[in-house]
Amino acid sequence: MRFSLFVHMERWDEEVSHRQLFENLSELALMAEAGGFGTVWIGEHHAMEYTISPSPMPLLAHLAAKTSTIRLGAGTVIAPFWHPLRVAGECALLDVISNGRMEVGLARGAYQFEFDRLAGGLPAADGGKHLRELVPAVRALWQGDYAHDGEIWQFPTSTSVPKPVQQPTPPMWIAARDPASHDFAVAQGCNVMVTPLMKGDEEVAALKEKFDTAVANHPEVPRPDLMVLRHTHVHSPDEPDGWRPAAEAINRFYRTFDAWFGNKTTPRNGFLPPSPESKFEDRPEFRPESLHRTAMIGTPAEVIERLRAYEELGVDEYSFWIDNSMSHEEKRTSLELFIKEVIPAFQ
Repeated sequence: MRFSLFVHMERWDEEVSHRQLFENLSELALMAEAGGFGTVWIGEHHAMEYTISPSPMPLLAHLAAKTSTIRLGAGTVIAPFWHPLRVAGECALLDVISNGRMEVGLARGAYQFEFDRLAGGLPAADGGKHLRELVPAVRALWQGDYAHDGEIWQFPTSTSVPKPVQQPTPPMWIAARDPASHDFAVAQGCNVMVTPLMKGDEEVAALKEKFDTAVANHPEVPRPDLMVLRHTHVHSPDEPDGWRPAAEAINRFYRTFDAWFGNKTTPRNGFLPPSPESKFEDRPEFRPESLHRTAMIGTPAEVIERLRAYEELGVDEYSFWIDNSMSHEEKRTSLELFIKEVIPAFQ
């Protein structure tokens, strides 16, 4: 099982500058490469300070110049906010800059807040049709001349300039949850990325079952890879209560996600306070004790045990989701422990 790092610039107040956050992200990515991680992933989000990445491309291009082995994942590009020619060209350029280390994840999008500002109020739930049209168009543009006459986009004969280094195409990933999205991804020959969010390891098994069903339904397609993305924090066994700060921080992260996802309050200068804890009195999955069990929080030995089960289940890549509202110093210490104590168990 391979390991990757999923990371954004997180800003919870105005005391930390954007420049410092950029340097922090760069430091974590360089640590990941030195520590044996295979890929660093950066997603796409707009106008929200708690997850800063209006485009993963410039950050990944910067990292391409600073690294030599780690692969660079744009994960995920939000299909309704892009044009096929832009996706194909920018991803191919990143592949050229990195000499063949680019990977791209694509998703339909989730935040109605973003759709109201970038897609004319298109319902976020309708983003799937953009994704289904985008994926084959991008692959065709990487191959050569291609004209497109679809429901969403129409353009005359064009091609991706430049062409990617990796042929026939760089790896493509689809963020999937329901059976139909798993089936689409596998049918298209794309790898699949899943996140169980606040659910336990039984959800990982359920998502793997959906993936396996899609693979079985398409014997004509070579089996793609499956990635599990999960909030991760490793603490020392000398700190038996070391899980609690991480669980409380992830609780804050998810309550902030809820505030943005609810789209009921106008943010101020890119900030929204987390939804109040009282809102989740009847939602046990938000409690720190529950998050201790569901998020990948624990000592190195505890994390290794759970990851072994993922490996035995057939997960190809585990992505260490380091966004969690904790300080950079706390994240760095956790990542150091993961590199020192966990990764060697899988080599």
